[in-house]
Amino acid sequence: MTYHHHVKQPLSALMAILLLSAVWSPALFAARDTTEISTGGNVMSHLFRPGDPSAEPAKERLDKRKMEPMDYVPLIQGTVRAKYEYQPIMDAHRFQVRNVRFDISGYVCPIVAYRIEYDFCDKGDDKLTNAYIRVFPVKGLAMSLGAIKLPYGIENGRSPHNYYFANRAFVGKQLAALRDVGFTVGYTLKEVFPFSIEAGIYNGSGIAVHEEWRKEFNYAGKLDINPARWFNARFSFLSDKPEAIRMNYYNLGLYSDFYGVHIEAEGVYKTYSRNAFAPTYGVNAFVNYDLMLPKVFHKMSFAVRYDMMNDNSEGLLPDDGTSALRYGIDDAMRHRVTGGITLSFAKPFVADLRINYEKYFYRDWSLADPSEQDKLVVEIVARF
Repeated sequence: MTYHHHVKQPLSALMAILLLSAVWSPALFAARDTTEISTGGNVMSHLFRPGDPSAEPAKERLDKRKMEPMDYVPLIQGTVRAKYEYQPIMDAHRFQVRNVRFDISGYVCPIVAYRIEYDFCDKGDDKLTNAYIRVFPVKGLAMSLGAIKLPYGIENGRSPHNYYFANRAFVGKQLAALRDVGFTVGYTLKEVFPFSIEAGIYNGSGIAVHEEWRKEFNYAGKLDINPARWFNARFSFLSDKPEAIRMNYYNLGLYSDFYGVHIEAEGVYKTYSRNAFAPTYGVNAFVNYDLMLPKVFHKMSFAVRYDMMNDNSEGLLPDDGTSALRYGIDDAMRHRVTGGITLSFAKPFVADLRINYEKYFYRDWSLADPSEQDKLVVEIVARF
């Protein structure tokens, strides 16, 4: 699902990030290793363990007795993704800069954290991706207010540097709402039976629209159950009302990591109120194997994916001045098989060279978007 409102962000955001980078970067890079920043006996981890689908920086309430001046220094991170694509059906080529994203996060006191993330080039456009304040009133509890990624799904929760494939699955691109403005509350329990739960209420107008008055909101939530290291389950729900009808998404995801293998499966079932459109469903399943290498490259990853979706509507009325509930097909039914190899350069920074080939299968090829057809993708990702 794609939000159709967009507001151009001011250039002052770029100036602010560059200024902060110039002031803080020397201290940051001197203090941290490849994945985390030391905080005087505490560790603020910003990259989860391999295989964890979450994309959020792991922030927790800090111990005031152990806090040091370094704890308040912002952590600045960034991601750059550039790619080349060849479309054999059209015999056409293109280059893209998919992301130039900067991320600033930190603490202002032991129980209050913040995050600001901005993408300066998303296929030539720019946009705010995160801007929120997070409060930790008691152990395990976190409350966030601002522009934020919705707590929904596995594929939807990943950041670009955590992708297994160059292009997202249908369940994370067409059948999800990435970001909105609102309030999220979450609770995590690590002892006895590990689980975490998050839920939130949001405007429903997208991350770029903040002034609309709403009579109805959007809702999202997810429950993670982690009974064993090799078994993880996520149950998610999203309720979205862009215009006249409400659409409900039901999501189940399972994933496992063992001996360098990551297996993941996710299914989505979407319903429309007033029977305005037939239910939409989608599936994503893939396996990835990491082969560790001694030199030059840190590892080589082999991945294969199958994903599909049937006909989907975004719930938007036609722009013809009528109020009739007539909803067309915004995303045509299709299947896809993707195979790929990723070469990961050694640390201290994350850098991947990814080669994918996507094979599409349509019931009706006349409905196929040129960007949603067979293609070869060569992508380089740098995370710092």
